[in-house]
Amino acid sequence: MGEGEMEPNWYSAWREEAIEQLESKNSRLEKEFRIGHWSRYDLKNGSLLFSQDGATKVITGIQLAGSTNAKAQNWLWAWANLNLPDSLLRDARLVRSFGEKNNIRELTQPYVIDAENELEVLGWELTAVMVRICDALGAYRSPQGEGGALFYVLKSVNWAG
Repeated sequence: MGEGEMEPNWYSAWREEAIEQLESKNSRLEKEFRIGHWSRYDLKNGSLLFSQDGATKVITGIQLAGSTNAKAQNWLWAWANLNLPDSLLRDARLVRSFGEKNNIRELTQPYVIDAENELEVLGWELTAVMVRICDALGAYRSPQGEGGALFYVLKSVNWAG
């Protein structure tokens, strides 16, 4: 997509709906599985394991959406990050394909700059777009060093045991 080309006129409203849908989905996961309240989480074999007092409580199948970087003030799509395991990038690649098919620039460029100085919001919004495109159950954000965060989409959520 060249400079001056605009995203499709339906995308802005579609993106807003995706954000509302994610808020609703995450609210349900919060109520049903207490996602966000466990004292610990571990990434293992393509799953996030949430635990309390050494016991795994909830197991989620995941795909990676992307990461924020406070120093660079940007978002990096998981599909563009060479350090991530290939098996966790299928859905992120679907987002890029969707963006290419519909001429949506923020889905096809590796980095999205945080123009509004709301990096956390940008991360959640782009993750919401991925949740909608890939029909995921919700999303989770984990902090990284240097004021960044890694965003996951949740493909399955189950109680352990």
